[in-house]
Amino acid sequence: MFVGSHRRRTNVPFMASEGITQQVVPQCPRCGGNEVRTVGKARSGKGSMKKDLENRLAKGPAISHDGCSHFIEGVILSLLAGAGVTFLLAWLGVQKQLLVFTTGGAIAVLGIVFTIKVIRKDGRERKVLEAAHALADPLWSPAHYCYGCEGVFCPGGTPWRGVLTPEQFKLLVWRQGQYDDQLGDKARNTEIPPGTLIGG
Repeated sequence: MFVGSHRRRTNVPFMASEGITQQVVPQCPRCGGNEVRTVGKARSGKGSMKKDLENRLAKGPAISHDGCSHFIEGVILSLLAGAGVTFLLAWLGVQKQLLVFTTGGAIAVLGIVFTIKVIRKDGRERKVLEAAHALADPLWSPAHYCYGCEGVFCPGGTPWRGVLTPEQFKLLVWRQGQYDDQLGDKARNTEIPPGTLIGG
């Protein structure tokens, strides 16, 4: 007989600790399916390329973040252009060497100034798009995509209700971001059912 150190085996199933909650998968209100993902995950999930979900469920026009690379490319191209013109003029023997190198240098500087202007314009456009994305995010982030019926919905029916096609959803979100004029024909020509947007 073992005393003290013996542990009695039980068949009590493991229970999660208090405070740990299991993630509840929402059910599609149209088909009842539970194979759903947030639109953010569905854009890069299974079958996304085949169904073009990255584009059809996009929050808005793509925001470019490559201003730094544009600057480096512009500077390199400007310097190459300036150097090229300098050596070309030197080879042709046009006027004095001082003027030749000044011309090449001026072309390089003009190229850099043009590059900076392009980058500043890109930066302004990026800020406008980022502000528009922030406007669209409250309608986009809670939305879920159903793989069964290809419908898009918000669990609980807020902040918008019903089940939309990806194109209707895109129109709803892009209209909220105020860039629906950039939509393709398929999404632009669709209609959002009345009463979809709560309070709208």
